[in-house]
Amino acid sequence: MRNCCRTLAVALTLCLGLYGVRTTHGADIHSTPAAKRVPKVAALVTAYYHNSHADVIVSRLLQTMTLDDKGERASLELASLYVDQPNASSVGLDIARAHHIPIYKTPAEALTLGGKSLAVDGVLLIGEHGRYPLSTTGQVMFPKRRLFGEILAVCDRSHRIVPVYTDKHLADNWQDAKWIYDQAQRRGMPLMAGSTLPLTWRYPPVDVARGSHVSEIVATAYGTLEAYGYHGLEIIQCLAERRAGGETGVRAVQTFEGPRVWQALANGTISRALVEAATSRRRHTLGKPGEPLESVVKDPVLVVITYRDGLKAGLLWASNLIDFTGAWRDADTGRIESALFWTQEARPFMHFTYLVKGIEQMIHTGKPAWPVERTLLVTGVLNAYFVSKKEGDRRLDTPWLDVHYQSAWDWHQPPPAPPGRPIPGQ
Repeated sequence: MRNCCRTLAVALTLCLGLYGVRTTHGADIHSTPAAKRVPKVAALVTAYYHNSHADVIVSRLLQTMTLDDKGERASLELASLYVDQPNASSVGLDIARAHHIPIYKTPAEALTLGGKSLAVDGVLLIGEHGRYPLSTTGQVMFPKRRLFGEILAVCDRSHRIVPVYTDKHLADNWQDAKWIYDQAQRRGMPLMAGSTLPLTWRYPPVDVARGSHVSEIVATAYGTLEAYGYHGLEIIQCLAERRAGGETGVRAVQTFEGPRVWQALANGTISRALVEAATSRRRHTLGKPGEPLESVVKDPVLVVITYRDGLKAGLLWASNLIDFTGAWRDADTGRIESALFWTQEARPFMHFTYLVKGIEQMIHTGKPAWPVERTLLVTGVLNAYFVSKKEGDRRLDTPWLDVHYQSAWDWHQPPPAPPGRPIPGQ
C-alpha cells in the first residue's frame, strides 16, 4: 500500500506540471506562487564567448535586456552555470564570476546548486556554439540530447519537473529531437525551443491572417545552411501554422542546388513570383538594379517542402543574400504579401530580448509562450533536407513528420530597437 501511495503521488506531481509545485518524499505537495519571488534558473551552455547565443541570452539575466546594465531587468534570477566547453568561454565565465554566479563542473550540480535534489525553477539549455563533430549528414552534433538527459535524471530523482527552454532546433537528427519531445510530454514538462526570427521586426508589419487559406510560402536565408537555414524554416513555419486547419505535418522534402534551383523556378516547382517578392524586401543590394537573380545569387540551395494538406513552401538559401525575408500567397484571392524579417546585427541584438521575454513567460506560468511542436517539425525538416542533399538532392518522403498542432501564438511588432553598438572587426 505504501508503494501504491508513493506511485500515485509521483504521478500527480508529474501531471500538475510542477512549476512552483514541490514534492517531499512523494507525498506532501504545496504551491509556491511565482509572483511572490523571482524564479531561479540554471543555465547549461555549450560555449559562452562574446556574442555567442549563451552571451546574448544568459547575459541578459545579468547585464539587463540591453547588455549594458542600463536596460530593463529580467524577471529571472540566474542561480548557476554549467559550461560544456569552458576553454572557449572565458568571457562568459568572467561575466558569471563578476556577478557571483556559481559555476559548476557538472550539469547535475548546476541543477541542484551542489545539493542532492533539483533546486531551481527553470532551465536554459543553450546548445548552439562550440567545437563539436559533424554528423554523417554534415550537421553539428551539439550535445542537446545528453544535456537534456541530465536534466531529466535530476528531475526524476527529485520527483519534480520545471520548465526548460532549449535553444534553436531540438537536435541535429530526428530521432534525438523526437526523443526529447516525447520525454518532456511523458512527464508533463513545459518545453519551449526555437529561434528569434518569428519574434523579430517585420517590414512591412504583416502576417498571415489566422484561419486563411495559403497555397505557398517562400523564405530566404543566408549564413550557413544549417544554423541560418534553420532560421529560414522558422519563418516559413510561424506563417504556415496560422493557416486554416492548423498544422498537419510534412509529406516530403527535397533540395535543389546550383543551376537546378533556377530550373525549379522556371518549371513552377516553387513560384518565381514569390521568390522575387521575398527578395524585393532585402535591405542589402545584390547587384545592379534589374539584374536577374541567376546573375547575382551565389551557390544557391533551394529546399522544397510539401505539406500533407497540399501547402507548398520553398527556402532559398545563398551565402550572399544577407537578409531574412518571407512571402506568401493567399489561395482564395491570389494576393501575394511579403516582408523583411529584420534582426539587429549589432549589440545588443535586441531581437533576443523578445526571446528572453517568452522564456520568462513560460517559467513564470508553466505554459510555453509558443508551441514546441513548431520547433519539432522544423528540426525534422532541417534534418531531412541535409539527407536529401547528401543523397544527390533526391525527394525524401517523410511519413514520420506527421506533426499535428494548433498555435494560438500571435506575432506583434516589437518597439524600435536601441542604437546598435558596433561589433569589433566588422
